[in-house]
Amino acid sequence: MAGKTRSHDYAEAAERILAPIAEANGVRIYDVVYVKEGSDYFLRAYIDKDGGVTIGDCENVSRALSDALDSADPIPDAYTLEVSSPGLGRSLTKDRHFSQSIGAEVELKLYKPRDDTKQKEFRGILKSFDADTVTVTVDTAAKRHKKGQTPSKHAAENAAPEDLVFTRKEIAVIRLALDF
Repeated sequence: MAGKTRSHDYAEAAERILAPIAEANGVRIYDVVYVKEGSDYFLRAYIDKDGGVTIGDCENVSRALSDALDSADPIPDAYTLEVSSPGLGRSLTKDRHFSQSIGAEVELKLYKPRDDTKQKEFRGILKSFDADTVTVTVDTAAKRHKKGQTPSKHAAENAAPEDLVFTRKEIAVIRLALDF
């Protein structure tokens, strides 16, 4: 658990340093994470702006952030700095992400299947959230149909979208849905 606290502290320190750099470069901070993958540490800063970020935006922010981090030295470990866009299927990890995504289509995966639906994966419209829960409006008939379990005509006609409430603790990942 100490590693999570340290990682969170490092990410917060980096985000404080990044804030004026992002503003000066005309971008917003989407998220900052500090993670260990194998034996390597990564500080990942995700930036965004209306119309999307460019490679130039990422390069400018990366150079300025690297210099500022070297000067402030808030992270004693050796790490790789990465600055990028959060991408189209961006994960929702912070309250600000949820607020910006109300009414958007999301996909979520649970750590284990729900007792009521026996499912681990859901797709629907993000309706609301609070400190402990996330509410998604899902079309259960469409979900059954997608899985190859064609609903009966009667069930399909009477199926209405329903609001499912998930605890944040049971959600492994929730991200904006991608349609191709």
